[in-house]
Amino acid sequence: MATSFFRTAYERVVAARERQVSRYVNGALLNLDDETLASMGTSREELRRKGAKSFVF
Repeated sequence: MATSFFRTAYERVVAARERQVSRYVNGALLNLDDETLASMGTSREELRRKGAKSFVF
């Protein structure tokens, strides 16, 4: 059965919003020091690679 137009549109909006939130969180995490990032199991370079931006909601 084909997916409805509204279902597809909803899924795309949710996916776009998830990417936006991920970039926002990565930007916030970049404000932490390297030691804290290392204790979380990530690095500054990895966050930059994933993308980081500041958004005003």
